Amino acid sequence: MGKFLIVILLFAATGAVRAANPGDEVIVIYNSRLPESKNVANYYAAKRKVPRSQIFGFALTTNEDISRAQFHDSLEKPLARELESKKLWHIGSQILPSTNEPGKVVWGVKQSKIRYAVLCYGVPVRIEEDGSLKEKNEADVRPELRRNGAAVDSELALLPCIEQDLPLTGPRMNAFFTTTNADRFNPTNGILMVTRLDGPNADIARGLVDKSMEAETNGLCGRAYFDLRNLPTNSPYSMGDQWILGAGKVCQYFGGYETIFDTNAATFPADFPMSQIAIYCGWYDENASGPFAQKNVEFMPGAFAYHLHSFSAAVVRSTTERWVGPLLAKGAAATMGCVAEPYLSGTPDVSVFCARWIALGFTFGEAAYASQETLSWQTTVIGDPLYRPFGKPLQTLIEEQDAAHSKWIDWSYLRAANISLWRGKRPSDVAAILQNLPLSKESAVLTEKIADLYEDAGMPASAIEAYENALKLDASPLQRVRIRLVLAKELAAENKTKEAYSDLKSLLEEDPDYPGRPAVVKRIMELATKLGDPQAVSALPSGSNP
Repeated sequence: MGKFLIVILLFAATGAVRAANPGDEVIVIYNSRLPESKNVANYYAAKRKVPRSQIFGFALTTNEDISRAQFHDSLEKPLARELESKKLWHIGSQILPSTNEPGKVVWGVKQSKIRYAVLCYGVPVRIEEDGSLKEKNEADVRPELRRNGAAVDSELALLPCIEQDLPLTGPRMNAFFTTTNADRFNPTNGILMVTRLDGPNADIARGLVDKSMEAETNGLCGRAYFDLRNLPTNSPYSMGDQWILGAGKVCQYFGGYETIFDTNAATFPADFPMSQIAIYCGWYDENASGPFAQKNVEFMPGAFAYHLHSFSAAVVRSTTERWVGPLLAKGAAATMGCVAEPYLSGTPDVSVFCARWIALGFTFGEAAYASQETLSWQTTVIGDPLYRPFGKPLQTLIEEQDAAHSKWIDWSYLRAANISLWRGKRPSDVAAILQNLPLSKESAVLTEKIADLYEDAGMPASAIEAYENALKLDASPLQRVRIRLVLAKELAAENKTKEAYSDLKSLLEEDPDYPGRPAVVKRIMELATKLGDPQAVSALPSGSNP
């Protein structure tokens, strides 16, 4: 790339470098009653170089739900014993000093070699409510939170405190919520970061690590989508909008992603061309909807997708119910969800998650646990906890991609270009820099960006030319839909009615199943009428009646 590489790097993000997380900080847990569970465990351990002595199998129910008694007797207590016997950690006593009375003796993990636990496909997801359990603190818990059911992940996160006899009714505050110091996440501080490799089937669960490691090598490529409900600020639920908005701003300003905000009350419609998804955050549909209910969803390798809903993970091993299972089945590599009603404040704050993951370079596990205000509650975290696609500066990533002649480097240039725009560079200047990159002549990603920049700069003729060039390159199917919709609008605005008509007709030919087909046909008819040739509609592809 020569001098053009250097020019682009002048406005690339700097970022901070953190050491890689080794697999010996991880324990892997599987259900010994399910061969597929063990296969996922062994696969992950081999990929992340987890010592075989840190793989544990327990005979558990094969259902997604487990009783509180089974959880305690078959998983929680046996795992704590194994960690102690294998010298992976040591639980001892210490005295907490007090000013006016004798110090309190507390038992907890005093030394630990591990920080993460990975639960594999087949390990139960949810601890059932136990109506027979009565605790002294129940009266102190708000009535709506007076429950003892929880996500297995969230309960096991407090395994370092197993000797403290913590109350099980209601959530417990997470002392590490919003932390900016990832080193604090350690069993010696009372927390074990627990995530799972799970999903509708074992193949999907196993693939999560492959997708994550691919994104660590190539960067998390793609675009970012954020679906707000546009609630009034005095709404008790407006906090959810603020979280999602904040997450989007992090993706823009620190990640450099092409970031789309939907501010309609409804979720993204089915006809929205959601191409090349790297990051998605939205709310509030009961089941996967809109673009995610379509046959083809363009998730990029390593994509993170999260839909805020009280029961988004009520079922995990399904391709159609709720959100977590369908998102993983369609290709997402990491997600979070709730197994039962958490109430809004008990759901992850995705703005905190994105800030730690993207801006600070946390691992997925660290960012997920920094984003949860409560533990021993309803959140399940699905994905490789070591997954860290933002662990190196963007400049370093571009240099590595350039040396390796990576096919993904255009996405990194796009991120660098966007960061320069957020820092005040003029769209026309950035367009000129990208236009001079030899790679732009081969990349639909960069050529579409050039077209967008020319449009923003008030240069419609140049924008139209660039959009037309992008369509000649390696655009994805949904990227082509988006480009054609924008191009038709630009052409019509420039009184190029015939060209706009031809462009939309090509859209229908290229994507006969496009959900927005009726609206496109209606627009074609309007253009045909303007051309003075209503009969031109008869030349549309079959099935095009509005």
